[in-house]
Amino acid sequence: MGNIANCILRQLLIACGIAGVLGGASAAHAADETVLRIILPMTGSASFTGKGGKAGLEALQDYVDRTGGINGSKLRFVVRDDQSSPQTAVQLMNEIMETRPPVVLGSAITAMCSAEAPLAVANGPVLYCFSPGIHPTAGTYVYSASVSTLDLSRALIRYFRLRGWTRIAVMTSTDASGQDAERGIEANMALPENAGVTVVAREHFNPGDVSVAAQIENIHSAKPQAFIAWTTGTAVATIFKALVQAGLDIPVGTTNGNMSYDQMVQYAGFVPKQLFIPTGPYVEHEGVFALDPRVEKAQHAMYDSLKRHDVPVDNHAATVWDAAMIVVDGLRKLGSTATAAQLRGYIDGLTDYPGIWGIYNFAAVPQRGLDAANAVVIRWDGPGKRFTWMSEPGGVPLAPK
Repeated sequence: MGNIANCILRQLLIACGIAGVLGGASAAHAADETVLRIILPMTGSASFTGKGGKAGLEALQDYVDRTGGINGSKLRFVVRDDQSSPQTAVQLMNEIMETRPPVVLGSAITAMCSAEAPLAVANGPVLYCFSPGIHPTAGTYVYSASVSTLDLSRALIRYFRLRGWTRIAVMTSTDASGQDAERGIEANMALPENAGVTVVAREHFNPGDVSVAAQIENIHSAKPQAFIAWTTGTAVATIFKALVQAGLDIPVGTTNGNMSYDQMVQYAGFVPKQLFIPTGPYVEHEGVFALDPRVEKAQHAMYDSLKRHDVPVDNHAATVWDAAMIVVDGLRKLGSTATAAQLRGYIDGLTDYPGIWGIYNFAAVPQRGLDAANAVVIRWDGPGKRFTWMSEPGGVPLAPK
């Protein structure tokens, strides 16, 4: 009778979609679906990132199901809202870990990812963070999606230098994202290739500041040829408005966290005329540059899927895409009962994985798979309402046609 009772109990739990608890370190797997758990900032100051990421994941979920699901079962993402708070992200991570999943995806901002990482770093689950601003230790269970902030700013500075803009002003926020960016910018400025580049002004601000007029005036007085403003969302809007008020019309570079169609359209009245963003090569580029055919194939699959869901091809959808697909392909190979250790082994063993950001090699670049060679610089075309390629991969300006 004990075996019969256990079978009945297990079937009831499967029907409720929580068989992962019984399976120990396994993905939640009902009879017809595999559930993956996501943490995103759906409300709060970073909500634009979370909402864009969720839209991209919904398109990806449809794509996975149209291409066979996970060994026949449908994919379902369960998104939890960290409210743009590191404390809430930790709380959610602890709650999710009670079910012993092999993987958690998210959050999308450096502060939240940094808070979550210590919970996963030693024994799992695999934590695949959507922020490029964390730099996990090799061999751990923590991974970072997309090109790192260090390599993104390297491509941007290279592009500025090769365009002849060598007197650069820098402004970063005082939060975790801004501090990470400042360290990366300083490291890149110290590279031999940038010996002729000068930082003529360094300014800081609190992301909650309603005005940065004083800092922009200091930058204006330094007479830079270009300006790097590394922050996102409402904070970058504050900087853009201050630039307009100060009459400072120079090339501006910013983080790919601002590569959002909705954001650019919303900020249309004060977006710099020359706004450059380092990001991945997933931006549509037909007739501009040819990538590895396998990468192009992955990109067109994403384009089609996003179009089906009326989701623009921008950073928020693109950053979640490869991370989620790597996990999906891992579960397709290993099975939905894979453990965190098995999934980590699968990811670490990828040395030639074609994604929309390029070819991933986790042996060469542990915990990320990508480097500066996977970064391109794009420009926001305000009148055309589109992002356009301005550089080759790595940041070298495209040759004029």
